[in-house]
Amino acid sequence: MDRIALDCHAHLAPIVPERLAGLPGVEWFPGEPRLLLDGKVTLGTPAVFRPEALVAWMDANRIARAWFSVPPPMYRANLDEVAARQWCDYVNPALLAIGAPHAGRLAPSFLLPVRHPALAAEIVRGFAPRGARFAMAAGHAASGLLLSDAAYEPLWEALDEASAFLLLHPTAGQDPRLDPFFLHNLLGGPGETALAAAHLAMSRVIERFPRIRFILSHGGGSAAMVAGRLSRGQAVRRPGAETGAPPMTTAFRHFLVDCITHSEAALDLVAETFGRDHVLFGSDWPFSMGLTEPHAQLARVAPALRGQIMAADPERQPADLSVP
Repeated sequence: MDRIALDCHAHLAPIVPERLAGLPGVEWFPGEPRLLLDGKVTLGTPAVFRPEALVAWMDANRIARAWFSVPPPMYRANLDEVAARQWCDYVNPALLAIGAPHAGRLAPSFLLPVRHPALAAEIVRGFAPRGARFAMAAGHAASGLLLSDAAYEPLWEALDEASAFLLLHPTAGQDPRLDPFFLHNLLGGPGETALAAAHLAMSRVIERFPRIRFILSHGGGSAAMVAGRLSRGQAVRRPGAETGAPPMTTAFRHFLVDCITHSEAALDLVAETFGRDHVLFGSDWPFSMGLTEPHAQLARVAPALRGQIMAADPERQPADLSVP
């Protein structure tokens, strides 16, 4: 069984009861265990509350290190700025606290509030010295904010100054057509990630802030499939598409992506689009839509690509994010 150097995309829900008590909109039921958020979203996967369970799973699958972030329901992107500050003031120190007993194996990716980029920039400057790894929603349709908006400039500046990693992870969208069949997750999520990639690349954010290591979750969502179409739109000067950015088939090579595609053919396309050395191992642990049995689930991937993914560790062996 091959060794996996790094899992860049695992989840833990940090429970520090004495700090969690009294936070508005949050109820913890330790006997079940279950976390209720804003009266409507429940986290009830027992392993997600147990760092030792993540480490045991890593041991069983020969995974050396993992970066962990909160599950997307804990992003709570609807919070106003005051509540978002209070929530991040709980979550980020709690991530440090639950990871500390497993230093060397587990490292937190700190939560950034996508609706409040100035607050997010402040968090980056405060937490980057403790590990320049962060996680943020790939967007938030209800707010109307776009990652290409000028409001995000202070955040990009702070992340670039820290040479930080930023995992972009989709959350539930607003389109009611996705309500049936679990499509907010299965179809909407990949689209949200591709939308984030397009805004960051078409607006030239990734060129102007080249030291930010953006990690697109779930193989970049549907971005690899539409990279050629986006490039064609640039070439034929569709209205608004000609921003001076390189073709998206080239620009997307700024991004890192995880390997969670559930399809060997899709993973080949991801590697071709983003660059083979930009594909990292990610598990989405402990959730069933991830790679909870990574060696079995990646067994049919071409050996050279599988070996590269399992060896990738951009924190210790930095990837070249320059555009050829």
